[in-house]
Amino acid sequence: MNTRYDAINSELFVNNRKKFCKELKKNSIAIFVSNGAMPDSADANHKWRQNPDLFYLTGIDQEDTYLVLFPDAPNEKMRELLFVRRTNAVLETWEGRKLSKEQAVITSGIKEVRYSDDILSTLHAYMHLANHIYLNTNEHDRSSWKVETYETRFAQQVMAAFPLHKFERSAPIMAELRAKKSTAEVALLNRAIDITKKGFLRTLGFVKPGVWEYEVEAELTHEYIRNRATRHAYEPIVATGENACILHYNANNTQCKSGELLLMDCAAEYANYCSDLTRTIPVSGRFTKRQKDVYNAVLRVHNAARAMMQPGIILTEFNAEVGKLMEAELIGLKLLKLTEVKKQNANDPLYKKYFPHGTAHFLGLNTHDVGSRYAKIEAGAVLTCEPGIYIREEKIGIRLENNILVTKDKPVDLMAGIPIEAEAIEELMNSKK
Repeated sequence: MNTRYDAINSELFVNNRKKFCKELKKNSIAIFVSNGAMPDSADANHKWRQNPDLFYLTGIDQEDTYLVLFPDAPNEKMRELLFVRRTNAVLETWEGRKLSKEQAVITSGIKEVRYSDDILSTLHAYMHLANHIYLNTNEHDRSSWKVETYETRFAQQVMAAFPLHKFERSAPIMAELRAKKSTAEVALLNRAIDITKKGFLRTLGFVKPGVWEYEVEAELTHEYIRNRATRHAYEPIVATGENACILHYNANNTQCKSGELLLMDCAAEYANYCSDLTRTIPVSGRFTKRQKDVYNAVLRVHNAARAMMQPGIILTEFNAEVGKLMEAELIGLKLLKLTEVKKQNANDPLYKKYFPHGTAHFLGLNTHDVGSRYAKIEAGAVLTCEPGIYIREEKIGIRLENNILVTKDKPVDLMAGIPIEAEAIEELMNSKK
């Protein structure tokens, strides 16, 4: 397969399909489809990215792909079916070669590969043998789809064609499976993290008064791509001064000034696996006393929160507990008064003014990956740890974020090799100038 990243052993996807099929009701067919092209304007499309559920089950990183799983089928050849795009001379001239059936077998570990234009006729031939049809849609609780996806349209097409079957949801199964990372997945995440580290270290020698946020973004992009990142894991946030107090700022069009801080929430994606890093550095190479006091308060909360990431925690409860830690730090920074905190509305705590977001979310094939905020976290989950303090009136916005693997023993900081202590940041920035 023609990708920037190294070939992934198909054993990962074989095992993923086995785990998924164990959760299906008897005599069920499950169908997964690739993402469709998203039109931009004229004859252009937005940059394409694979449906993460389909990638998780097949490793196929190509459009117009379908997966049909029918574990109870009477014929072994019907139990796993992969459909890939049929290539031709014209397509190869304009877009390049697509996967051959043989390549698709090697990548996915699925022996029965057909062409995508056969998907509907195949379903019609097999569906009478099944009682249940599992369809997949995006059920992430933070999603807000205003544009109908190809996945949704295909699901509607299947439901219209087979109205008497019993329809089931694949999303809950996929969310539970994807929340627990295998050894192979952690290795892919570590590749993304290693690239992210290189990008961050590069910025430490580049940032100085007078550079523009978009120039820093360009440095990061250069380092990511030259190290075979698939892309940025999300829209990069390069925010100087009071811009850092805008949580999802990504205009990246302001000049960095002496004495300001620069918050960089930027990370690489490798083989569709996302890292997620935030660091805050002094534009001039040295923190002021106030900036360092706030920075170290965030770091103390970060370290305490990371230690709490044990099997059995529930993210909603965890975030509330971290809020209490932050509350104490904000009192110490004289941003909150203890007397007012004692009288606060428990449902609207005062710390939210300076720390308005949660501390952790799932990470994997999406930056905000699937997984339940209301269920107990199990070993194998990878979570972000990202407390922050935002003081708009002082033009101080500080967030520190690492990626943590939850294990049966103690949390493993996958970003432990990326400098985070204030003194280490200062030392590196000044040694590179």
